[in-house]
Amino acid sequence: MRLGITGHRGLPPETEGLVRRTLQEELARYGPDLIGVSCIADGPDAWFAELVLEAGGRLEVVVPAEKYREGLPEEHHPTYDRLIQQAADIHRTGMVESDSQAHMAGSEILVSVVDELVAVWDGQPARGYGGTADVVAYAERTGVRSRVIWPEGATRD
Repeated sequence: MRLGITGHRGLPPETEGLVRRTLQEELARYGPDLIGVSCIADGPDAWFAELVLEAGGRLEVVVPAEKYREGLPEEHHPTYDRLIQQAADIHRTGMVESDSQAHMAGSEILVSVVDELVAVWDGQPARGYGGTADVVAYAERTGVRSRVIWPEGATRD
């Protein structure tokens, strides 16, 4: 099973705990044969990747742009570097600038290589092109099943 992740970044600490627990419960359903696919951004993307590896699964990373890492928060760089080194495979868009077009292109690649998508999503419209809502809509248009995770009590800034 190839499972992808998309989700909101910048979630408050209380929501992070709720989402991490829910992701862990979700991933427990799949077992060690799971292949997790993630862009490993800060937040749900990285939490998912870490949980896949902890469960003995395989991680594949999608890199939306050559300058993607530079656009992530500096405090996330060590986690990003560690996860990309643990990736069994890396998919690249070939784009250079880390902008909304590259992020959506990366998400489209991610959706194209998975059987199912987990979306850490509050159900609201995207705040900019390539946001979680856009990725869920793309998955639906292309026939990839999405499972939305938004635990009771979760909030978004």
